[in-house]
Amino acid sequence: MSIFSKLFKLFLTVVLMPLIPMALLLAYYQNRQQDNILETHYNLAEIVSYNINHYTEELNWRLAFSRQIPFLSDKKQDVSALLANALDTNPDFVLLAVLDQNGREQLRVRRGTDAEPGEKIDLSADASLNDMAANPRIYLTALQPTAAAPVAEFVYPLADGRFLYGILSLYELLDRLQQMRIGRTGQVYLAAADGNLFLLPFQWQPGVNAADLQKVFENKNRFIKKLPSQNGVMVGAYASAAPLGVYITVLQPREEALRSLYFSNIVIFLFLLAIATLAYFGALTFSRSLGEPIAALAQGAREVSRGNLDHRVNEDAGWGELQQLIVSFNKMTADLKDYQALQIKNQVSEMKEQIFRSVAHDLRAPLLGLQGYIYLLSSGKATEEQKKEYLQRMKEGTQNLSSLLEDVLAVSRVQAGMTLPQRQNLSVRPLLQNVLHTIEPAAKEKNLRLELTCDQNVTAWADPKLLRRIVTNLLSNAVKFTQQGFIETQAYEENGQTVVSVRDSGKGMDEKQCREVFEKYRQVDETAEGYGLGLFISRQLARAHGGDLTVQSLPGQGSTFILRLPKEEK
Repeated sequence: MSIFSKLFKLFLTVVLMPLIPMALLLAYYQNRQQDNILETHYNLAEIVSYNINHYTEELNWRLAFSRQIPFLSDKKQDVSALLANALDTNPDFVLLAVLDQNGREQLRVRRGTDAEPGEKIDLSADASLNDMAANPRIYLTALQPTAAAPVAEFVYPLADGRFLYGILSLYELLDRLQQMRIGRTGQVYLAAADGNLFLLPFQWQPGVNAADLQKVFENKNRFIKKLPSQNGVMVGAYASAAPLGVYITVLQPREEALRSLYFSNIVIFLFLLAIATLAYFGALTFSRSLGEPIAALAQGAREVSRGNLDHRVNEDAGWGELQQLIVSFNKMTADLKDYQALQIKNQVSEMKEQIFRSVAHDLRAPLLGLQGYIYLLSSGKATEEQKKEYLQRMKEGTQNLSSLLEDVLAVSRVQAGMTLPQRQNLSVRPLLQNVLHTIEPAAKEKNLRLELTCDQNVTAWADPKLLRRIVTNLLSNAVKFTQQGFIETQAYEENGQTVVSVRDSGKGMDEKQCREVFEKYRQVDETAEGYGLGLFISRQLARAHGGDLTVQSLPGQGSTFILRLPKEEK
């Protein structure tokens, strides 16, 4: 990804990020606004419900005439005139009747002279009559539809144990309800518990399905947020009118109820779109003005890292502080070019000195072995067979000396990254045995015990010359810093790696010395001879193979150097 793309995305994110919580906050308030609209519908339903409840409570006062019925009955006077007068003064009363204590009809008065008498009223099967008699107040039954308008039955206990029965017309109530509107088309309806609406013949029908409305009532949520109908989706609210067993339902087309909300949504959307558009082009312009000079500087840095110190960045590509930075960068590359020429001369001189020190260090180990064999031969204690063996090993040692010079040069090239180890699959045990034979005379001079633990099938994917060099450095250092005891060499395969460890019984090292022992020109024991290059070179060679060289040591408990090389197949 280019610097321009990164800056563009960064600036765009910074500008647009505040829009996300703003959009969420607006969405929250939009939802709250919708609830407020539905709350208005619910308040209207509650008002109507309260009026209906007040209407039913008012019936108790309107039935005060019923107290005269027991008195007229005791005087053997006609009760029908009283009931007829009650029908005349209460237009919403359709029928009035007196029932005996068992709930059977004794007397009936019906509105209209030509009305059919019909079947006699019999509520003797109603088990609630006893409860009604014990608590004298009006009892309303559930609303019932008729051809003209919904009606409701009521029962009122009389003082002599009988009951006043009546049928109440709610035509006038429905007529008032249908005149109540919310918005242009929203209206108030009476709905039964099964979802059926009580409508007057001329009243506008919302076209809702009774089963859908029944589910709304069963969910016990006062808001109607989405109700399908033949006239589109409806919204609204409802409240219960318990005395009549119905629901006061306010319905309004969703499109009309939320029109103002839709309009505000469109305005807010256009506002956010305008902000996002300005943010996009602003981020594009700003990132381009920053990205181009930074990209030019990055390209210049890459050219310098490749060694091209003649590269110059166009100073007109930047502005302000960026232009000053480009000028400073070009001056820096010019100074680096001059410094590079001087540095090359110093590096050549240092490399020569380093090669000399490496040669002197690497020659010490085989020369130490040759001196040991010479000492054994000059002692006069060696047998003829031992002399032949010592001479043969001395011959091998001198042959190794000639190749060591080439190895040191190869190591210098490895450190400089100019060459790679020539790896091959080799057996580790013969190589270790050969190195142990080289240092054995020096170990015998100190009476040190050399031990080797390595199976014949242990192999390594390594350069044989460089691996021998690493092991030789480790074993010669072990002999050098161990005064008595043993030197144990182990080789094994573990987790896809070849592991070679050299453990001695020397004086060991503390934590600080373990960190410094692999540094160039660092001698942990300042009294010891050498230049501090052996372990440094050995670790470099191990890492050139893709492995590593580490140490584990404690003061007074000896040291263990562990060489790990990745194992690969041929």
